[in-house]
Amino acid sequence: MAFKPANEIQDLQYFGEFGGVNPSISDSSTYTFLSAKTMFDTFEGNADGCYLYSRHSTPSNLYLGEALAAMEGTETANVTASGMGAITPVLMQLCGSGDHIVSSRTIYGGTYAYLKNFMPRFNVSTSFVDITKLDAVEAAITKNTKVLYCESVSNPLLEVADIKALAELAKKHNLKLIVDNTFSPLSISPAKLGADVVIHSLTKFINGSSDTVGGVICGTQDFINALRSVNDGACMLLGSTMDSLRAASILKNLRTLHIRMQQHSLNAHFLAEKFEGLGLKTVYPGLKSHPSHNQFKSMMNDKYGFGGMLTIDVGSLDKANALMELMQEKNLGYLAVSLGFYKTLFSAPGSSTSSEIPENEQKEMGLSDGLIRFSIGLDADIERTFKMMQECMKSVGVL
Repeated sequence: MAFKPANEIQDLQYFGEFGGVNPSISDSSTYTFLSAKTMFDTFEGNADGCYLYSRHSTPSNLYLGEALAAMEGTETANVTASGMGAITPVLMQLCGSGDHIVSSRTIYGGTYAYLKNFMPRFNVSTSFVDITKLDAVEAAITKNTKVLYCESVSNPLLEVADIKALAELAKKHNLKLIVDNTFSPLSISPAKLGADVVIHSLTKFINGSSDTVGGVICGTQDFINALRSVNDGACMLLGSTMDSLRAASILKNLRTLHIRMQQHSLNAHFLAEKFEGLGLKTVYPGLKSHPSHNQFKSMMNDKYGFGGMLTIDVGSLDKANALMELMQEKNLGYLAVSLGFYKTLFSAPGSSTSSEIPENEQKEMGLSDGLIRFSIGLDADIERTFKMMQECMKSVGVL
């Protein structure tokens, strides 16, 4: 039977302390114990169901983690204060001095900067490869490699990873496959395709209202327990803890994710086809012209489409900026980083979210100055939006 992630979320039932239809928020930083022995056992990691200190976990965080684990089809999950607060402890938990990581070359700029500039401080090196070329991925693996890292759909070039093939490669070489699934929640389920750990920035589509920063690590119970260990757990010791109030807020928004993703995908697919029809260089996994269109189709869950992200290349940064400024003036969206908002967001990633990547490397991977990344919103009349965008393009000389 096909995996239906929205059903997995919907089938969870939480009641509040007084019968509320939403679970009660645990607004405490520390928790009492009825006996000293229980406190000792909890520090040792043996007291299931007991809460120690909110940096370790809280009931509110566990509710959200359970729902996200259900969505991704993993045993459990740990929520964090940001997407980077999920990525960094996972890599530090799995890698030590002398170890090596093989990563996709097109990933979020913050992740790239962490791998290239920060991890070498701990004598952990990274090789960046074209994740769509499996022979290049395998050739980069060394005897010290511990992790294979990629994004389901890459930021910002929208390259699509063959997660099943990468999982087989990881297993062959005894590596852990870590997949950032931020761009494709519900559409793709990496754990079902063989990924060991699935990460999300909850800030984006999952929360959906651009009012909260958060992250999640979905994996096995053993791995999440290791991350939470008071002795050597990276999540516990690095302290990227999500606030209980934020966890409760995200959990409420998660319940409408399936409806929102359907509309994001519907709108993005419509615009991508229209932009391509105008002769614009358009990248969207739902287009047959996308080199990994069939790969995405082979992995996708039914109903949620190809996601809400697309790019166009307008030739130069000046034209990109002029177009984005005019679209914002016409209330077609906001010139802003991030994604997953109800309103369309657009930015030139080469000078914003991917600016950490040196210019020569941007060119090598095909990230041009004129590239505009769109996070398409929930517009009710997408045909009207397209017509208005087309007029903006004509006004600034893109068309």
